[in-house]
Amino acid sequence: MENKIPVKTVEDTFTNIDNIHDILNQVATKETSADRSLGRFMLKSIMAGVLLAIMTVFMLAIKTQFDGVNHGVINLMGAAAFSIALVMIVLTRAELLTSNFMFFTVGLYYRTISLSKAAKIFLLCFIGNIIGGFILFGLMKGTNVMTPEMVGALTKSVASKTVESTWLAIMIKGIFANFFINMGIFLAIQCKEALAKAFFIALGVVIFVFMAFEHVVYNAGLFAGMMYYNIDALSWLDVLKNLVFAFIGNYIGGGIFVGLVFAYLNGRRNDYTR
Repeated sequence: MENKIPVKTVEDTFTNIDNIHDILNQVATKETSADRSLGRFMLKSIMAGVLLAIMTVFMLAIKTQFDGVNHGVINLMGAAAFSIALVMIVLTRAELLTSNFMFFTVGLYYRTISLSKAAKIFLLCFIGNIIGGFILFGLMKGTNVMTPEMVGALTKSVASKTVESTWLAIMIKGIFANFFINMGIFLAIQCKEALAKAFFIALGVVIFVFMAFEHVVYNAGLFAGMMYYNIDALSWLDVLKNLVFAFIGNYIGGGIFVGLVFAYLNGRRNDYTR
């Protein structure tokens, strides 16, 4: 019996093409929402910010209440707790800026959305995410949930991310943060079971939080918390430095290193037409 040598086409190498179809469908949905139902789009963006902020409070509570346990174990517990936020955001289709970096870069590669429209959606999403953080910490201010120890941990974390970090370190850590987050989301897209989706989404977040990488929306939530609890400790120029270079790093990590790379690996730019 003779076996024939396998013959493949370039199209056969597009092994994640279903992911690309799903991403482009979501891009079209997000674009329609932002254009025709701005209130709903902004509400989904605000919800994403609220979810990140509430899990930030949860993580601070874990780190302070388990004080005395091995430092690495506490950090891992906090990272695992925070990962719940992104699972909720992705599975509820809330609008998070940093995951949209990947989605809309794929759309830009295939020319299914314009650069101006993508930039507009990024801005709207970021504004909504920040508003969500302010709302959550504003509500927290009316409670005794944020203990002095949690405020101290928050202040220490913000100082590390602003005054004690250089712009280059922030940008590089921003690249790594959103690379892992969007790799997790990309893997989750091809999973059918909700539990499998949740696992891969959480995996990327656990890595980013445990390694103390920089995530622009998470950081904005921290700064919002500081404005309510310890505004005098904020260095505004350093806050701006962090937001600008974390934003750039996050786009490179999620948009270029994941979105653009997998868009290129799974099709040609003229494969989709309006």
